[in-house]
Amino acid sequence: MIGVVIVDDQELVRAGLRTLLENDPGITVVGEASEGRAALSRVRELHPDVVLMDIRMPGMDGLEATAAIRADESLAGSRVLILTTFDDEEDIVEAVTLGAAGYLLKDTPSEDLRKAVRTAAGGGNVLSPAIARRVMERLARTPRPPEPDPRLATLTERELAVLARIGHAETNDRIAAALFISPATVRTYVSRILTKLDARDRTALAVIAHRSGLATGEDPRR
Repeated sequence: MIGVVIVDDQELVRAGLRTLLENDPGITVVGEASEGRAALSRVRELHPDVVLMDIRMPGMDGLEATAAIRADESLAGSRVLILTTFDDEEDIVEAVTLGAAGYLLKDTPSEDLRKAVRTAAGGGNVLSPAIARRVMERLARTPRPPEPDPRLATLTERELAVLARIGHAETNDRIAAALFISPATVRTYVSRILTKLDARDRTALAVIAHRSGLATGEDPRR
């Protein structure tokens, strides 16, 4: 059974989400909170599998609460799914950077939301291709001085080439065509890179590629 804590400052929204989620026999709502500090307390008490987190709330907001949950090693098993009305690029980028397992809008269809909860509980990430593309576009528009990442020294030249193209949000098929290898080989490289860089998903890899300068042609290992 997947345990969920719902965090939203509107009681009616929490009630609706509880009903929607518990229509899935494999999901149960174990707790609720109306703002970030209360959410952090409930999550530390209950250790849910998934925290369904709103962003805009009085007191501690959802992004601050997400950062606090991800920073607490005792809560490593609790995944945070952002569920918000706001399709804001800055919020999306910050949520991904903080380690949220997904970013969903409140108009997400009911079954898609339940599926997202199941995916997050299973260790997966929920970020639509459209949102992932917006994250990459935002990073590309706001360049910053490269930050050397010692983990990149563990990558081969071919793995670095794959990572650079992930930084431009290229698909496996496009990467394969550009590097004259098969899509299956690209998938193998991506799996190795995720392990070596201890990254959650392709979006996290793209953030690393941009921050290290790899996606902009800088030497990431200097």
